[in-house]
Amino acid sequence: MSIESALRNAGGHGQRFALGPTTLWPGHKSIYSQFASVLSTMSTSSAPSESLNNDVSKMANDPASIVKKLRDTFDDGVLETVEKRKKELQAFERMVVENADAFADAMWKDLHKPPAESHAHEIDFLVGEIQQTLSNLKCWTAPTKVTRYVLQALDSAYILKEPLGVVLVIGAWNFPVRLLLSPVVGAIAAGNTVVIKPSEISSHTSHLVALLVPEYLSEGVATVVEGGPAETTELLKQRFDHIFYTGNPAVGKIVMRAAAEHLTPVTLELGGKNPVIIDETADLATTARRLVWGKFTNAGQVCVACDYVLNLHPDKEAFMKYVAEAITEFYGIVPKDSPDFGRIVSKRHFDRLIALLSATSGTVAIGGNSDESTLFVGPTVVTKVSEDDALMKEELFGPIMPVIDLETLDQAISFIRKREKPLALYVFSNKTKNVDLVTSRTSSGAVVVNDLIMHMSLETLPFGGVGQSGMGKYHGKYTFDTFTHEKSVLNRSSGFEKILFMRYPPYTESKLAWARRFLSKWRVPF
Repeated sequence: MSIESALRNAGGHGQRFALGPTTLWPGHKSIYSQFASVLSTMSTSSAPSESLNNDVSKMANDPASIVKKLRDTFDDGVLETVEKRKKELQAFERMVVENADAFADAMWKDLHKPPAESHAHEIDFLVGEIQQTLSNLKCWTAPTKVTRYVLQALDSAYILKEPLGVVLVIGAWNFPVRLLLSPVVGAIAAGNTVVIKPSEISSHTSHLVALLVPEYLSEGVATVVEGGPAETTELLKQRFDHIFYTGNPAVGKIVMRAAAEHLTPVTLELGGKNPVIIDETADLATTARRLVWGKFTNAGQVCVACDYVLNLHPDKEAFMKYVAEAITEFYGIVPKDSPDFGRIVSKRHFDRLIALLSATSGTVAIGGNSDESTLFVGPTVVTKVSEDDALMKEELFGPIMPVIDLETLDQAISFIRKREKPLALYVFSNKTKNVDLVTSRTSSGAVVVNDLIMHMSLETLPFGGVGQSGMGKYHGKYTFDTFTHEKSVLNRSSGFEKILFMRYPPYTESKLAWARRFLSKWRVPF
């Protein structure tokens, strides 16, 4: 099977949800940039507009020239100095701020994403990350002195922060601004030129990024390539100095295989079945509200959303009551009418979720309703789910929450350990011993206690998976480090030559004795 065929099978491509050519969120008063009008005239079919197809085709036919141009500008020093990088990052910030409403409009069209979520979860986060990077860039790029020993007493030793070169960033459709552009911030900060590949599934956002980037960034800093599996396949044939991919494990394997042809390092931000443990000490009312928010944000299409619940609390009825109340409070009696509840991104994803609901042997206790015409799947809770249920076979990535009742914490830990390592693990507990037990006896990208998702908002924590949920980390300085080569530099003194006679041939017993005496003491820090 070709890379392109594998991408088509694994990528979940299909007809995306569309509200209409000019539909905005309810009550919205748009303050558009000069490019937002393009969004209102774009076709809402699954295919891009004819002019967009022509642009994409032109680029995809010659991806080598795209990479060559970026490599030439990299070699010419387009981002060689901190000042040049800051200038581009400041332009990048202006791009996001000046077009915030246009980005929100695009995400509403692509995902029915509420404006509050678009701004708080994507746009504002990205602006904050750019500002943090600008504030710290001089410090991050400075050489780092390292400890020297007696042997290096007259030498200088340091680590130089070196850009990798030309990098490829492949974004995801579920957070089409943040997950695409956050890595780009770190890549530019580190001095790399970038090929930006948005997801074609979130096509309105993809096209807006493609329009804006060349208007704000200097030529040769970044190039946006739109398109689907065919374009991605051609890009993956090129030699990059790093590939950063966000998406699912199936495509992650394809990216990694392609990267291996050039020995290109990769960062894979993937997903998994993220468990939630609720123990007997949890505050059920608070737990339910935070769980409902963390599960049904973006209609459950979040890589760190709760995938299933392991409920150890003895009051099962109270838990379900609080969950039902929270759903009604957040999304009303009819969530389909709520402007704050998202939609499934494509017909293919919709059909997959409906098939899983049809196949479950559990009981649909809350929700279960859907509307194919608008790709709506309501907030759904399924109880009495068995360990081998259809809902437990794959990452759900939608507004379906299986609940499995267990008796002990050991059972919950054993349940999790038998499965692939998740991107996030959540535990609701007011007992330190239980929290420590879960944290120490399970492996996951992150652990969050008494909440969901919020670790993504703290840029001083590295974000990334382990095992099947990914490799590598980013956010804040960790993104800068991902796109940086730490080059060791040792500048030796011309002195000490008489002492170093022992290292030169011909070797004698006397030299060996000198060397042993010297080496026994040389690790004393200087």
